Amino acid sequence: MKTALVCLPFAGAGASFFRPWAAHAGDRLAVVPLQLPGRERLIDVEPHRDAVVAADELLPDLVRQLDGLTEVALFGHSLGAVLAYELAHRVAAHPDLVLRHLFVSGSPEPSTQRPRRATGLPDDEFLARVSEFAGFRHEALEDPEMRELILPTLRADVEMHENYRPSTADRLPAPVTSLRGSDDALVSAVEAARWSEVAGAGFEYVEVSGGHMYLTESAPQLLKLIDAAV
Repeated sequence: MKTALVCLPFAGAGASFFRPWAAHAGDRLAVVPLQLPGRERLIDVEPHRDAVVAADELLPDLVRQLDGLTEVALFGHSLGAVLAYELAHRVAAHPDLVLRHLFVSGSPEPSTQRPRRATGLPDDEFLARVSEFAGFRHEALEDPEMRELILPTLRADVEMHENYRPSTADRLPAPVTSLRGSDDALVSAVEAARWSEVAGAGFEYVEVSGGHMYLTESAPQLLKLIDAAV
């Protein structure tokens, strides 16, 4: 039976980031990217600023996109990791779904907050700090028109991430794998390994080569790892 791999994006990204993953997913995984408001086909919809509210509103979209599949694994990177974590609790409580696994990437354990923040900074300082956090600067932000279009959603995503508080202290009733780029300067190995504190049915910490945004170049390797774990 196929498992749906539900994917949640990092700040500023959309569902299209994950669509090429289908080519590497093999026969046992069906890649299901979820679209957040404020980008791509939902560019005119007000973006979320609260991760718990976002998870509540994403659940019906997740169920709709499963197209009959009932076995669910979730993957999220950075902001997407906490969204995936919140959604995982909702999937686990859903009467018609089976939560198989949660994969969190480039993220400290969900109750940990960054000491340095970008929320509320003036535009140039905000973008500089976000680029510092991510370890790269998206080329679209160099174009004034694209920057004007992207900035409000990026600000909302960063605010949602930096203000996040978990909605539950319950351990997740499924295995958790925490992934981290071995050269990640934003999230330490200790912080990433602390996801064990919310795992209630097995935990694994895995490092892959690269920095904080390792997944932009490591999709085949990542999908093989996910397939083997599921």
